[in-house]
Amino acid sequence: MEVHAVPAFADNYIWMLRAGADWIAVDPGDAAPVEAFLARHGSRLRAILVTHHHPDHIGGIAALKRQHPECTVLGPDDPRIGPRDRSVGEGALYDAGDGCSFRVWELPGHTRSHVAWLCDDAVFCGDTLFHLGCGRMFEGSAAQFHHSLGRLATLPAATQVYCTHEYTLANARFALAVEPGNAALAAAVADARSRRDQGEPSLPTTIGVQRATNPFLRTETDDIRTACANRLGREPVDGVETFATLRAWKDEFRG
Repeated sequence: MEVHAVPAFADNYIWMLRAGADWIAVDPGDAAPVEAFLARHGSRLRAILVTHHHPDHIGGIAALKRQHPECTVLGPDDPRIGPRDRSVGEGALYDAGDGCSFRVWELPGHTRSHVAWLCDDAVFCGDTLFHLGCGRMFEGSAAQFHHSLGRLATLPAATQVYCTHEYTLANARFALAVEPGNAALAAAVADARSRRDQGEPSLPTTIGVQRATNPFLRTETDDIRTACANRLGREPVDGVETFATLRAWKDEFRG
């Protein structure tokens, strides 16, 4: 799959996916970068895929739809997203043509109606899973968010992870504080720093890298449980409490 990262705002990425001669935009929070991209590539916009309702993910949809009325807007069934041509939920399929098809997973936690879009060996996961981190828990419960991350962790190791923020180096500081002896984490941080030093995105990452390095996908490992036990003053009762401890710790972290 041909995928391009289009920067927006301070640290967002709008993902542009080629579908034959056309393009699909994922989470276009701003219309202008998408229009500039389309102008450079001389192609039309076939569809817009939405993961959740936050303004930095949907803010450009209305303008893009006015400019490209033929494009199809698909997103979760949440009135906060605004007009959609099609509402989607768990298991929904979208065939964009030209061999490009998607299936939907519902991943509550960051928001109650968050979804991910899966296509071949790639997942467009919005603000659920980040490189070395995860989104803030605004609406869902710890149990929901832990389950959503656990679902993503079951994807094949080679699956490409396309999240929508360049948070990797900030996440790295927290991950290293939690698990300083993780050699795979140190290597992932070095790779991300090298990419950023060259002006490149630190994304995509892979599910395999995240399983080895991301504390929020490692809640059953001894090192993460020990780190959380030290913070709680006792052993966490299960993976959900470990996740909740990590998320609260990350919210307070200033390292």
